[in-house]
Amino acid sequence: MSHSPARAPSPLAVGFALASLYVLWGSTYLAIRFALPGYPPFLLGACRMSIAGLLMYVVLRMRGTPAPTGRQWRTLAVLSIFMVLLSNGLVNLAETQVSSGLAAIAVASMPLFAGLFAMLRGRHPTRIEWVGLVVGFLGVVWLNAGSALRSSTLGLVCLTIAPIAWAWGSIWSRDQDLPEPFMAASGQMIAGSVWMLAAALVTGERFTAVPSASSTAAMLYLVVAGSIFGFTAYIWLLHHVRPALATSYAYVNPPLAVVFGALIGGEVFTAQDVGAMAVILAGVVVITLAKTRSAKPVPAAVATTPADPS
Repeated sequence: MSHSPARAPSPLAVGFALASLYVLWGSTYLAIRFALPGYPPFLLGACRMSIAGLLMYVVLRMRGTPAPTGRQWRTLAVLSIFMVLLSNGLVNLAETQVSSGLAAIAVASMPLFAGLFAMLRGRHPTRIEWVGLVVGFLGVVWLNAGSALRSSTLGLVCLTIAPIAWAWGSIWSRDQDLPEPFMAASGQMIAGSVWMLAAALVTGERFTAVPSASSTAAMLYLVVAGSIFGFTAYIWLLHHVRPALATSYAYVNPPLAVVFGALIGGEVFTAQDVGAMAVILAGVVVITLAKTRSAKPVPAAVATTPADPS
């Protein structure tokens, strides 16, 4: 019996998926800021990840997706330390002291660290990738030396560790036995919510009052828009367009986060902040284009994470 070839998605569908990915993941940084007055940072992460992870898990199991094996659960538990606790958790913590847009600019350096870790694990960058790495890291140095991050030691530390942890987890996960992408994301969020709750207990976080309706609405927005719909759009794109286009959120989301922060959140950015962002994103674009030219596409293999670090 012959099977008709899969239809290519319409430009309208691709455009809608890209716009959804850009807007949803670009807006999560500001949503975190709006949720924080009612939810302490690690408890915010625990609530968000547990709700999103469990909802995805139930739906996937109802659709017949196999549950992770015991070995895969152990891998997901380790991976979620990097991909959830040390990335999303520290972004939440940083945003108690720095603006959402500044957090997005700092996190934009993640692909640079991923390139560095890939090099340390035996993948030698091309000359063009070296150019991107050098340019991008110059932007990171400029951001850390000349922005408002200097006035917040906690923000500086958190926003240095978060993209490094995310990048290391992304590279390390490629050699691990993981379930299919959606179940891997669900498992990471479930395991990560346990780590978030543990961090909240260690740091003495607690709810001193019932969170306001606006904070809860922002938290639920993070669950639905950031962790579920955004990731679904990302997986769909990975299966229907070139990986370079699907991963273009890495350099589109930070400017959008800055715009959202300025227009909706009333955040103010200096020329140094914007300049550092431009340099960082220039490096990321160069690396992305170089990988497109030199590497074979690896479709959903890169889709082992629940969302961007926010």
